Amino acid sequence: MNKVTLTGNVGKDLNVRTFENGKLASFTMVTKETYKNRKNEEVESKTWHNLVAFGKVAEVCERLITKGKKVSVEGKLNYRSYKNKEDKTVYVTEIQVYKVQEIE
Repeated sequence: MNKVTLTGNVGKDLNVRTFENGKLASFTMVTKETYKNRKNEEVESKTWHNLVAFGKVAEVCERLITKGKKVSVEGKLNYRSYKNKEDKTVYVTEIQVYKVQEIE
C-alpha cells in the first residue's frame, strides 16, 4: 500500500493551473520533528515536501491553502522525471494529495 499522511505548514502560496480536464494545484509543506542528540540537546529537524492535487481535491486546496497555514494531507508517494531545457533528466519526488484538511 502506498499511503502518506503528513501534518505541517504550507511553505508558499498555492500554484493553480487550469486545464481542459480540470485543475492542478501544487504547493510545498514543511514537517518538523524534534529529537535529542548524543549530548542530550533537543534538536529540531525540518523536511520539505512537494505536493500536487488534481481535480476536486485541487479545488479544495484552492480554498484552504495559503502560506503558513497548518494542514494535514493524505495521499501517495509519487516519482516522475522529465527533460529540462538543457535536455537533462530531472527527477521529482512528490506527494499526490487525495485528502486535505486545515488544522487549527
